[in-house]
Amino acid sequence: MEGWRAWIEVDLGALWANYLLLKARAQGEVIPVLKADAYGHGALPIARFLEERGVGRFAVATIAEGRALREGGVRGEVLLLGSLHPLEAEAALRWGLTPTLSTLEAARALAERAWALGLTPRAHLKVDTGMNRVGFPWEEALAALRAVEALGVRVEGVYSHLATAGEDEAFVEVQRGRFQRVREALGPGYFYHLENSYGLLLHGGENARVGLALYGLVPGFGLRPVLRLLARPTLVKRLKAGDRVGYGGAFVAQGGEWLATLPVGYADGLPRGAVAFVRGPGGERFRVAGRISMDQTTVLLPGPVDLWAVFEVLSPDFGPTGLLAWAEARGTIPYEVAVHLSRRLPRVYLLEGVEWARAGG
Repeated sequence: MEGWRAWIEVDLGALWANYLLLKARAQGEVIPVLKADAYGHGALPIARFLEERGVGRFAVATIAEGRALREGGVRGEVLLLGSLHPLEAEAALRWGLTPTLSTLEAARALAERAWALGLTPRAHLKVDTGMNRVGFPWEEALAALRAVEALGVRVEGVYSHLATAGEDEAFVEVQRGRFQRVREALGPGYFYHLENSYGLLLHGGENARVGLALYGLVPGFGLRPVLRLLARPTLVKRLKAGDRVGYGGAFVAQGGEWLATLPVGYADGLPRGAVAFVRGPGGERFRVAGRISMDQTTVLLPGPVDLWAVFEVLSPDFGPTGLLAWAEARGTIPYEVAVHLSRRLPRVYLLEGVEWARAGG
């Protein structure tokens, strides 16, 4: 991108294709999860793009995330996942966010602040079907609902979260059974949602909240990763025999190798010890030489390139330079790697190769 030495590109066409694939598997609504800045992809541009195409409900984790969407002009429902703390009640109301209730203390605070502000308190009720993080016990769902509604809170949705989708299908069925009993006890008139990415992809379902799948970070279902990280070298040089590269001198040159320094490092989200290759201007794969620094990464080349050459540090695929490979090398999940991509990297959002929006820079 003109004027940038390193940046992230997000392919909105791929994102929309992922959304449509997921929507086709759901019997009801698909809710994009935009927490943690849309897992590093940029929450506000993605919300705006999806809202323009008719998506009317989003999910985030914090008041600040919801406020950023509202300040950015997002009009649809913004659901606060997790469990509302009583201290957050007024802010949720003022920003028109839909909180999740897991405690009567939070429900009381929401009702009291709404009365003081002259607003109608709205919320979703979280029921714990087996993950044991937040939520009213599923066996007490009806009593909790009645207690919350008696406070004057309008409960619009009821949901739970699958703990082992894609890992332990037997326990998934236990949770589904418990949630079905909750539905039977509470009856119609509420927006029920249970499925997550793997739950929807493996088994279908009604309403689903999707993050991992929306951003194409699940292989094997026709989904496409939507993000790539690009960089131009700030220095290209030829090494002499015995030259050592980087902290600790971990790489020692035989002599004659070409080295490019790319202006991205672990402060930008490149996990140390996990990034082994980058792709060159022609798509060829080049090996990282030496340790990744905070702000720089050194790469071996077969020959010189100029400083305008563009390297693909992170590829939008499931290959050795993709997020999945980085996560596997780190012994973690793609979510964790994606959310650590630094916001100091500007983002450009492309639709059919044309710039649709940009952020940062």
